[in-house]
Amino acid sequence: MSRPPFSNILVARTDRIGDVVLSLPMARVLRENYPCARVSFLLRAYTKELAEGRQDIDNILLADSSDGAKPFFTLLAEVRKQRYDLVVLAFPTFRLALVMFLAGIPTRVGTGYRWYSFLFNRRVYEHRKTAEKHELEYNLSLLEFIGCKFERYPKPFLVPTDKHHAAAERVLQDLKLENAENIIVLHPGSGGSARDWSPESFGELGHLLFKKGYRVIVTGGPGEERLTEQVANIAGEAVHVLVNRLSLLELGAFLQHVSLFISNSTGPLHIAAAVGTPVIGFYPPILACSPARWGPYMDKKTVFVPDRNKCPRCKGGPCQGNDCMQQIEVETVVQEVERVLSTKQKSFA
Repeated sequence: MSRPPFSNILVARTDRIGDVVLSLPMARVLRENYPCARVSFLLRAYTKELAEGRQDIDNILLADSSDGAKPFFTLLAEVRKQRYDLVVLAFPTFRLALVMFLAGIPTRVGTGYRWYSFLFNRRVYEHRKTAEKHELEYNLSLLEFIGCKFERYPKPFLVPTDKHHAAAERVLQDLKLENAENIIVLHPGSGGSARDWSPESFGELGHLLFKKGYRVIVTGGPGEERLTEQVANIAGEAVHVLVNRLSLLELGAFLQHVSLFISNSTGPLHIAAAVGTPVIGFYPPILACSPARWGPYMDKKTVFVPDRNKCPRCKGGPCQGNDCMQQIEVETVVQEVERVLSTKQKSFA
C-alpha cells in the first residue's frame, strides 16, 4: 500500500499508564515515516506526563479535565480546530470514534470489529483478546495498515528530565538510600488490571530479601496506601514505603536508581521496563491478560505465570479468582532475584 503524505496526525490512547507506554513507539514510527508531519497524542490528564518532553510528539490534547471527561461537544470543537488529516485510535470507544467522524478527519484508522467501526474508513481486522501479538505490536499494526515502514519493533522509552531526576534523588536522600546498592522495589498493586500475587507473598518476599542484605522499597499508587502498609508490616520495619511521592516520570527517574522492580501486571512495570530497569512480573493464566500481550517489552525480564490446570478452584476452566497466583512460590522468586542480580553484576565486572 502506498503511503499518503499526512501532515497533521493524531494518535488517540485514552486508557491507562501501561497502555500509553506501549503506544509511545507509534510516535517514533510516525516521525520516521512522516518527518515533516505534526504528531499529536490524545490522552487522559493523568498519563499526559508520559508523553511530555519527547522529540517525536509535538502536541498533547487531553480527553478530560479535573472534573472528569470533557463534554462531548467541547472535545469535538478542540479536535475539529486542529484540522487533523489522520487519526489512529489505538484504544477505540464509540465516543471517540464519533468525535473523529464528526470532526471531519479524512483518514480514520481503527478496529473493524466494533459495532461502530463504520465510523472508521480504514479498518484493521485483528482481535487483540486472542493475544497473538504483543500490545505494542498491535498498536504498530495500525500504522503498518496505512503504509508505515520500520525495520524492527521499537521498544518503549521514557525521557525523565533533570527536574524529574532531582525529585527522585530527594526521595532517595529522605530514605537514606542515595548511596545504596542492590535496591529492590516491590509493587504489590495492579489497579484491578490483573489477578494479583497476594500481599502476604509480597510481604514474605520483602522479608527474605531484606534478610539477604537487599534494600527493599514497597511502592504504590493512589488508593494503595493500605495495601503497601500491609506488605511492609509483613516484611518488617526496615522496609521502606513509598506512596504518592512521585509523578510518573519522577518514578521513572527513581527506578533508574534501583536494581530490580518486582510487581503484578501493571503500569509501573512498563515504566520500569521503559527506563531500562530489570523487572520480574507476575501474570495470571488468562489469555487476554497474558505476558504474550502485556509482558514488559524488554530483554531484562522474568515473568511468572501459574498453571491454570493445577488451580484447585478453576480446575483448568475460566479464572475464578487469585487462587492460582499462589502457585508462584516465594522461595522460587527469591532464587530468581539472586540469579538476575548476579547476572547483572557479572555484566559490569
